[in-house]
Amino acid sequence: MSLYCRTFFRRKSFGCYRLLSTYVTKARYLFELKEDEEACRKAQKTGVFYLFHDLDPLLQASGHRYLVPRLSRAELEGLLGKFGQDSQRIEDSVLVGCSEQQEAWFALDLGLKSASSSRASLPKSEMEAELGGSFIKLRQALFQLNSVDSSLLFTAQALLRWHDGHQFCSKSGQPTQKNVAGSKRVCASSKIIYYPQMAPVVITLVSDGAAAYLPPESFPRGIFCPASFCDIGESVGDTVHREVRKRWPGSGKHTVLCVPALAFPNSSLMIACHATVKPGHTEIQVNLKELEAAA
Repeated sequence: MSLYCRTFFRRKSFGCYRLLSTYVTKARYLFELKEDEEACRKAQKTGVFYLFHDLDPLLQASGHRYLVPRLSRAELEGLLGKFGQDSQRIEDSVLVGCSEQQEAWFALDLGLKSASSSRASLPKSEMEAELGGSFIKLRQALFQLNSVDSSLLFTAQALLRWHDGHQFCSKSGQPTQKNVAGSKRVCASSKIIYYPQMAPVVITLVSDGAAAYLPPESFPRGIFCPASFCDIGESVGDTVHREVRKRWPGSGKHTVLCVPALAFPNSSLMIACHATVKPGHTEIQVNLKELEAAA
């Protein structure tokens, strides 16, 4: 029994070390691509590309699920050629990840038009017919994607949206230039370096141990939960306290437990929390400017 336990835990430890080693190797490789322009261009030649059109990802229906097609560099160049574009359009792509074998993954939006570029938006319907898929709103497809694909598409969409909205320097007004990987933009005039950002959002389940507070908000019918962006200078706990007390003034003191966060559409970081209040503090004051009902 003792020998069996030692063997089991050695194997488990080896698996953990291997997983950690793989993560570190991938992180170092991605860092290299973000810092080395030539290395990133080389990776583009052997990498794969996820396509978007006006921030909507290309998806292919498979039963009740969606698959996320990927194009090789050669396939992408062939597609661009059919629509009168050259391989320079690939310079607009952004690095979104890599495989364990160091195959780089990029995302390219063929519907957005760069203000500093003469490259035009490509026709959506014609591209869909050519690729055998559809450009679909990411929120619409959220629950029909697996967790790996959804996470990657969130990252890609957030980066593409950020670059589309930061083509000019906020100080000089001059165009900014992205690096090959898309990990930053630089203004040659002001020398300011801009890095991609995301907005933290807190979504909270409020309960007293026996019942949960579920206010309907601007979600689809039947979906309930208080959520709010973190204000400047607020901690996650501060945001939870503000939202709960604003919507439930009689809740009294409460404790907050945070669970792992999830990247979400529109460049948000969704932070899930559980706020526990003392039993008996169940009086709810509904702010009709924010809630249609609460119980």
